[in-house]
Amino acid sequence: MRYHTLIRNALIIDGSDRPGYPADLAILDGRIARIGDLSAASAEQEIDAAGRVLAPGFIDVHTHDDTVVIRQPQMLPKLSQGVTTVIVGNCGISAAPVTLKGEPPDPMNLLGERSMFVYPRFRDYRAAVDAARPAINVAALVGHTALRSNHLPDLFRTATADEISAMRGQLRESLEDGALGLSSGLAYASAFCAETDEVLQLAQELTAFGAVYTTHLRSEFEPVLEAMAEAFLIGRAARAPVIVSHLKCAGAGNWGRSPQLLAALENAAREHPVGCDCYPYAASSSTLDLKQVTDAYRITITWSTPHPEQGGRDLSEIAADWGVSLLAAAERLQPAGAVYYGMDENDVRRILAHPLSMIGSDGLPEDPFPHPRLWGAFPRVLGHFSRDLGLFPLHTAVHKMTGLSAARFGLHQRGEIREGHWADLVLFDPARVRDVADFKEPQRAAQGIDGVWVNGVCSFAQGRANGERQGRFLPREGDLRPGFASAG
Repeated sequence: MRYHTLIRNALIIDGSDRPGYPADLAILDGRIARIGDLSAASAEQEIDAAGRVLAPGFIDVHTHDDTVVIRQPQMLPKLSQGVTTVIVGNCGISAAPVTLKGEPPDPMNLLGERSMFVYPRFRDYRAAVDAARPAINVAALVGHTALRSNHLPDLFRTATADEISAMRGQLRESLEDGALGLSSGLAYASAFCAETDEVLQLAQELTAFGAVYTTHLRSEFEPVLEAMAEAFLIGRAARAPVIVSHLKCAGAGNWGRSPQLLAALENAAREHPVGCDCYPYAASSSTLDLKQVTDAYRITITWSTPHPEQGGRDLSEIAADWGVSLLAAAERLQPAGAVYYGMDENDVRRILAHPLSMIGSDGLPEDPFPHPRLWGAFPRVLGHFSRDLGLFPLHTAVHKMTGLSAARFGLHQRGEIREGHWADLVLFDPARVRDVADFKEPQRAAQGIDGVWVNGVCSFAQGRANGERQGRFLPREGDLRPGFASAG
């Protein structure tokens, strides 16, 4: 047998949360054909991976790459850190199904300007992804705020019965066309006025499909436990798995409460399929929210429509230059984006290490001065948290970014290195891998990523993309609920 690719002498960490083992791996027709001692085999391309780890390609479960995967299909920020699949449509905002009547409301503007929202049906978006041939795979949620923007002339109230019915119809059609589930971003003003019952009624469409409910909680500050309880109530009522997006203790008054949050997550998980994602940083990034303006911690402006020259500067510096208060400066900068240094590192570590947490970057590709997580989240978990701090073994780090994520989102035959599975793979140097992007220079590729294969084709090697774009749209495949039991 002659294979397409042979990777020899690798330490294979297969994504199952088991320690690695030495073996060769062969790729044929986009899939993993053989694993073992393949010294007698040959291939069109052979790679000596001595001293390297071969792992499943990383799955970024929390992205806002909805439109960028089509407009910039090379996807270098993700490919360069070993990501082979992204989940889009998070935090209640999605590119589809959307029919805008004006400019995209906050926070849908995180996905781009009005001209980028051209997918009135989910199937239109799915077709556009396939036509763009991105370098990585894409799976998608439907955003609650996106649905609201289609049917509510006023986003600052809860929906009527007729509006809920119309939103349910669009959600149902999207689920039939392969959407993973429903996401919400109830903390944002454009969704905050939605009553629990509005979201609950929408989520009931998930039941028949076994689809997932993911949520940027109504609050990540002091009322966070109440917000988690609301999310679990919605999930139980819809018999839908619940993923809490970027679980955190936000705000100085909230620091140190991660044991409480994790206890609440564990208690819910005993009776219902529940999990969370998180990113490996003590700073968040989003639109500039006037409710979050404070002098308790640093806030950096990433972009501003009326004052683009202020991007990359701290809000306190801008306010001092203008001779106004922080709040007045923030008002003058609107609409704008910001990085908030509003978390405690110990809380981040506890959440990151918890068995129910997956890794998602939450990167914002449209930001002119993005949070470094866009380029560095996954190598940071491998290098900083696993290798340097010893927060968890390397095989656990890999599991949180591969097998666990694939199980939760039903990405069949992905996320683990097994014969017959799709050959989404990353080859990295465990001694060298690290994130290089930081808050001063956020757009820098990671070190130690030696190769990335997407659907069996090498797409990144020797520190650069080679132009191969073999990604595809991944529709939901069946009921997602069993994946929580198998991954728990």
